Amino acid sequence: MSTLTKIKPADVAEGLMAGRLHLIDIREPDEHALEHIPGAVLIPLSSLEAADVKIEAGRTAVFHCKSGMRTEKNCVRLAERVDGDAFVLEGGLDAWKRAGLPVAGSAR
Repeated sequence: MSTLTKIKPADVAEGLMAGRLHLIDIREPDEHALEHIPGAVLIPLSSLEAADVKIEAGRTAVFHCKSGMRTEKNCVRLAERVDGDAFVLEGGLDAWKRAGLPVAGSAR
């Protein structure tokens, strides 16, 4: 089984720019539409088991939600969906925004 390790927003941003990370938003479609991290792939937690989670070779999955609570509560389910280790964005989208990192969507 995979593990989920917390990773700070700045480290996720760096990993995304370098092409090392694959960011997965586990929130619902309406939440994602309001605001999301650019480049994040939406795989709602409500349809996780039916989803085909594909991570490109050489990239590592990072899961995120709004505050980090959903990812923490579901870390076993999330980890089971990927091969190898995976991360969770510490503090979720809220921490991403507090770090001054970009968001997209209709909320801005």
